[in-house]
Amino acid sequence: MALVEIDHVTKRYDHLEVISDFSLDIEEHEVICLIGPSGCGKSTLLRCVNRLEEISSGEIRIHGDRITGPGVDLDRLRRDIGIVFQGYNLFPHMTVLENTILAPTKVLGMSRREAEEKAMAFLERIALTHKANDYPDRLSGGQQQRVAIVRALMMEPMLLLLDEITSALDPELVSEVLDIVRDLAAGGMTMILATHEMGFAREVADRICFLQAGKVYEQGPPADILGNPQGERTQAFLRSLRKAGRL
Repeated sequence: MALVEIDHVTKRYDHLEVISDFSLDIEEHEVICLIGPSGCGKSTLLRCVNRLEEISSGEIRIHGDRITGPGVDLDRLRRDIGIVFQGYNLFPHMTVLENTILAPTKVLGMSRREAEEKAMAFLERIALTHKANDYPDRLSGGQQQRVAIVRALMMEPMLLLLDEITSALDPELVSEVLDIVRDLAAGGMTMILATHEMGFAREVADRICFLQAGKVYEQGPPADILGNPQGERTQAFLRSLRKAGRL
């Protein structure tokens, strides 16, 4: 049984269908990269998996248990499924350390001492212990994004969703964020990433899914999708990236 089963999911906003009869299984420890043009449904899909958006039809299951529809404990669900956005979303009135320990102390009941020790260990891994008592406005964009990832990891999620986490960063800051994701992938974290970083997708993904009009148009190993795509729309998308110098 797959860790995540997305089964014939559709998401509509009034008459606009953003996700259309979408099905995808994700195995434990697998890294899936979602690519495709803007508006193809990548971000919406991630928000549906985390229940930040309600699906219109279909079903999503984790370990075989339905997580969509009524009667689902959303607090429990979001402990198991972490999500990191492109906009960081750190609390500006809290220090880095306070941002990272808030959820585990309030939601998991972890003692402040235990949470601080755990947070400092994570911050050491990303070379930010010296920023523990700084406020977010004292950090670069890359540093804020790394802290946002640590905040998600503090909840020890079984699944991590990453939504275009480098798109708001200056090019020189992208690599420091992607280094963390590489480490997580090497450590076996199950991840679904929406990304425009094709070189990174080639390196870290087990499988790349090209989305078109809210559906999986083509999927496969990175070497196949990026090196020898079969679908005309995938080919056209990759040609546009090459022309723009992004592939």
